Parts: sequence; structure tokens; C-alpha cells
Amino acid sequence: MSESAESEKSAEVIPLRPPASKKASEQKWGKAVMDLGFCIVPSLVLRAQARLGLNPTQLAVLLHLADFWWDAARKPYPSKKRLAERLKLGPRQVQRYIAELEQAGLVQRIERRAAHKGKISNEYDLGGLVNRLRELEPEFREIEEEVKARRRQVEQPGGGRRRRPSA
Repeated sequence: MSESAESEKSAEVIPLRPPASKKASEQKWGKAVMDLGFCIVPSLVLRAQARLGLNPTQLAVLLHLADFWWDAARKPYPSKKRLAERLKLGPRQVQRYIAELEQAGLVQRIERRAAHKGKISNEYDLGGLVNRLRELEPEFREIEEEVKARRRQVEQPGGGRRRRPSA
């Protein structure tokens, strides 16, 4: 068989099924949505919101800072103006919330200066948040393991039934 006849035959092969999206995130949210980007944030940030002492706006500011943190070696540096636009707050309000997060030890502002141009947007070190989550993790893990153990116990025959007191 000649090369051209063989390539024509292989060109006729039709896949039985179109390739399905293998990414769970695309299956949940849709490819077009996920193509606009995503941010990896540990669930513990959300679960420990109260333990971290974060009000909803402080949490939102932290999440937006995390959205700019793409590389562990490079700290995020969004401008207050950009954060304010995203959060529908004023730049001064954003500055106050970041100051509160800094006072709580979750964020550290690092001033940046351009050569001969003065100040530019700050860098934000989220190391305090990371350390605090590492401190809280064992406690949350223990609770999660207790819940799993109770669930396994209830799933076993007779495990969820209460015994009646004998007369």
C-alpha cells in the first residue's frame, strides 16, 4: 500500500466518543469559566475564618491578595486601586483592611520603590497567614478525623441505634 493511500485510510478513522474534559474543575464550572483563571486557596482559610478573627471583608481582601500570588517565590503586589475596584471599596478602605490584617499578623506589607520614580504598589507577604494555618491544621485535622470515625460508626449495622435502658 502506498503512503498516500495509508494516510487516507488513517484520516478516515473517526473517534467513537469526543474526548471528555478530564479536569473536575472544568466539569463543575465549565471550560470557558476556568480558562479565565483560578486561585488555589486551602479550604482551611474558609473553615478557620472565625478562628483567624476575620470579618467577611477582611477575608475577601485576603482572598483577592491570594489571587495575585501565583508563585511561592514571588509575593503578590496588586495596587490598592486594583483591589478597591474588585472589592467595590475605596482605596483608603482597602488600605485600612490590609493594615488590620497586618496588625493581626496575617499579612506583611513590603514597600516597593521604582528606580528614580518613587513608590509603587506594595508587595504583600502572606507568610503570617500560612504559619497561622499550619498552627491550626492539627486541631482541624483532629476534629475531621473524629467526624469521620463517628460517620463510620453510624454506617455500621447497629452503630447508630441508641440502646434502651433496661427496666
